Amino acid sequence: MNNLFNYIDRPSPIHRLTGATKCVCLLLWSFAAMFTYDTRFLFILSVAAFVLLRVSRIKWKDVSFMMVFTATFLLMNNILVYLFSPHHGTEIYGTCTYLFGLTGKYAPTAEQLFYHLNYFLKYTATIPFILLFVCTTNPSEFAASLNKIGVKYSVAYSVALALRYIPDVQREYHDISQAQQARGIEMSKKATPLKRLKSAASILVPLILSSMDKIETVSNAMELRGFGKNKKRTWYMGRNFKPADIVAMVVCILLVVIAYALNILNKSRFYNPFI
Repeated sequence: MNNLFNYIDRPSPIHRLTGATKCVCLLLWSFAAMFTYDTRFLFILSVAAFVLLRVSRIKWKDVSFMMVFTATFLLMNNILVYLFSPHHGTEIYGTCTYLFGLTGKYAPTAEQLFYHLNYFLKYTATIPFILLFVCTTNPSEFAASLNKIGVKYSVAYSVALALRYIPDVQREYHDISQAQQARGIEMSKKATPLKRLKSAASILVPLILSSMDKIETVSNAMELRGFGKNKKRTWYMGRNFKPADIVAMVVCILLVVIAYALNILNKSRFYNPFI
């Protein structure tokens, strides 16, 4: 069973950063990547994101499913963009350079392919960092960090519960799937994709009912223990900010500044090598 969006405990410098630091860095990193279409900057961010995954000791098998899913989605998205707007790149960059001696509506142009490259780099710059955040952030420690920077502790605890519940949903889905297959419902690779999809859809109802039952149990347990009665609470997993946390946030702030400066230098969000 593949674990999606699950905390993976490994000894690494990324794991030692506080949850709040990683959350702030994620927001700043994503903003920097989305704020500009400068190919050079996006390429550096993409390489850095994969390097950070390596530093965090997150293995390929831990994130392979999400990587393949993202790559498939990105490929389909690029194809649809090309089909519905094959000259969007030429409109952005203001020139039209046909390739391979072809002309016409769907003839490839250097500007359009360059636009798709930037589109691809935006995903490769952000998706690995999102996976890095999810896989290296302990939900309880993240809630404590959010509360420390001013987020109401009931909200912070709700976030932690949501992150903790994702592996439980996956496990419940797997158990229900195994039970359905034991009753003769074919969900293996032997079945057609359409039949497998219908069989997977049949799991949703018992999965939702089981999830609602667990949510009610947790809510009752928290209410009986007086959760939310006091304005403050202590945190077992709470950690103080260290120099590494400050350095990480400063670096991400600098990335946003660089993205803004590149927009000024390029006189646009787009880096244009065709002029």
